[in-house]
Amino acid sequence: MKTGTIAIVGRPNVGKSTLFNRIAGERLSIVEDIPGVTRDRIYSSADWTGNHFQIIDTGGIQLEEQPFQEEIRAQVQIAIEEADVILMVCNGKSGMSDDDRYIAGLLQRSRKPIVLAVNQIDDTTKMMNIYEFYNLGIGDPIAVSGVHGIGVGDVLERCVELLPEDNKNKRKEGIHIAVIGEPNVGKSSIVNAILREDRSIVSNIQGTTRDAIDTPFRCNGKPYVIVDTAGIRKRGRVYESVEKYSVLRAMSAIEKCDVALFLIDGEKGIREQDKHVAGYAYEAGKPMIIVVNKWDAVDKDEHTMVEFEEKIRNEFAYLSYAPILFVSAKTRQRVDTIIPEVDRVYENSTRRVPTNILNEVIADSQITTPAPARNGKRFRIYYATQVAIQPPTFVLSCNEPKLMHFTYQRFIENTLRRAFDFEGTPIHIISRKKVSE
Repeated sequence: MKTGTIAIVGRPNVGKSTLFNRIAGERLSIVEDIPGVTRDRIYSSADWTGNHFQIIDTGGIQLEEQPFQEEIRAQVQIAIEEADVILMVCNGKSGMSDDDRYIAGLLQRSRKPIVLAVNQIDDTTKMMNIYEFYNLGIGDPIAVSGVHGIGVGDVLERCVELLPEDNKNKRKEGIHIAVIGEPNVGKSSIVNAILREDRSIVSNIQGTTRDAIDTPFRCNGKPYVIVDTAGIRKRGRVYESVEKYSVLRAMSAIEKCDVALFLIDGEKGIREQDKHVAGYAYEAGKPMIIVVNKWDAVDKDEHTMVEFEEKIRNEFAYLSYAPILFVSAKTRQRVDTIIPEVDRVYENSTRRVPTNILNEVIADSQITTPAPARNGKRFRIYYATQVAIQPPTFVLSCNEPKLMHFTYQRFIENTLRRAFDFEGTPIHIISRKKVSE
């Protein structure tokens, strides 16, 4: 299976955003016949013939100086650096331009694989329009129509051929830990404290960490890889082009990790942006440990820790399964509890429950607490099976999935957590109607 990133590049008004929306399968980029509508990079995920990849829509590059052109070029340059394959889009109606020649030269200097698409070839009578684009010297042009979807499959076939092989099975040995959180909560300090050395730059200036840094290490003879990610801010507040790139890398680290350490600043308390950061890992289905850092700087009494934990549970109700640790990277207070907790949470996320025991627990739960009746009918589970790990996923064969109220699904989830210790990991429950024999 191939995976990677495809960046869509070209001059203004050639249909980059239309093609991006077609590949993404949804309208994410604004499409107008006005040059310069897309200024920032826009990201999405896509699939083609079983291959999963990211796509980036970029603003139009042109030689003539226009408002925001310098910022657009910086954004495009970052997209080119991030991409594994570059899809250059030209306009078959207006023909080849000096801007196209300039962009082709820019892409050739990147030494990245390039696929050339000539857009707005809406019918076969316009096929002759593509041949002049051979003069760009970046390969065979492919005729496409982003509006009608013509030739998009051919473009994707070519792009996927050039993407690298999925290297999930080639990744470094050990449990992968992503340290996430908003800027300046002490992520780099925590990494240094765990590693017992200064691998990451530590500063009170927000945004010191720009990249996601993978560091293999061993603890008690076991291998791990810890990733110090750039601080994640709400999208509307991410201004710098480099910082946007950092957020993308942090998101990638979350997707690839086995366990996420979600850091909160104990001194400043819970902030609104913390919910956005935790939400990324939650939506990715990642096991999580909530780490309250800078606990040494907190004025506290015997009730402070309990009260802070209650606030976390109230603000992050959807993370009720995540254990909470109170630590100080500066004094190394309780830092040595992090890796044992990572081991436990990882083990829980990879636990497989024997089918016979699973069904005994489900049957007992239905006897002691039957589902409430809805419209005279009662939800009933006939059989349950675990179909996946990381996160543990269970399929319930039932009489009618629509009868399962979300409160009863939560009851089933809590029952499984109590019976099999799934602390730290989300659980996915899927209801399917029993197939009559």
